Amino acid sequence: MKRKLYMLATDLDGTLVGDKVALQNLLHYYDNALPDIALVYITGRHYHSAISLIDSEALPMPDILITDLGTTIYTSSKLTIDENWQKKMASKWQPNEIIKLSKELPSLKRQSLPNTDRISFTVDNDSEVVREFGTRLRDNNIAHKLVYSSNRDVDILPENSGKGNALVYVLNNFACKDVKVLVAGDSGNDLEMLSLGYPSVVVGNAQSELTDIKSHDKLFKATQNCAAGIQEAWIHFYEGNKVEGIL
Repeated sequence: MKRKLYMLATDLDGTLVGDKVALQNLLHYYDNALPDIALVYITGRHYHSAISLIDSEALPMPDILITDLGTTIYTSSKLTIDENWQKKMASKWQPNEIIKLSKELPSLKRQSLPNTDRISFTVDNDSEVVREFGTRLRDNNIAHKLVYSSNRDVDILPENSGKGNALVYVLNNFACKDVKVLVAGDSGNDLEMLSLGYPSVVVGNAQSELTDIKSHDKLFKATQNCAAGIQEAWIHFYEGNKVEGIL
């Protein structure tokens, strides 16, 4: 992947995926303009769910797949787990203690996941219980990262994980030095990677929680939804700033 001069680092649901016509238009655009672009998918889905989505939506296989909100990274054409990242994630990770504490807050409904690389819950638009959970985790000295998104999803991750940290790791270890990257997302769990300072796009159908994202000259607010918003931003950044929409 280090020989590829361009990279799209994108969330899947609601960003790359969500409008089939726009997706095909974007892929056709890249095939014609940049036949050798690196694709990095960064998703909250676990591995098998992500692969299922890739298959059902006929997405190109990525060069790198980042799953579970940045807790696992799969590299190479065979999408094998990056063991160095896994060791970093396992350090200080205490899933059983997190689960134990969550039971003290009945409004947190635990999600069923195939592993404990992250511990996830749903909550009914209750930011107060989310704050309380975070306080209890800190008071018990449990190293973690808490991500609250869509007024519903509460994810507890290893402290050094997250979509942003995972993307930085990929850029430092697998991308060419001067790669031209576009980061794309639509919800609160994308905020970290959208705030790294790389050219980034908030797609037009983004969740309202992204409206307060700190502005910078590399952040583009698309008027188009999903993949059409990605294409709009790519033209803006890499074809002479033809499109208006800076936040």
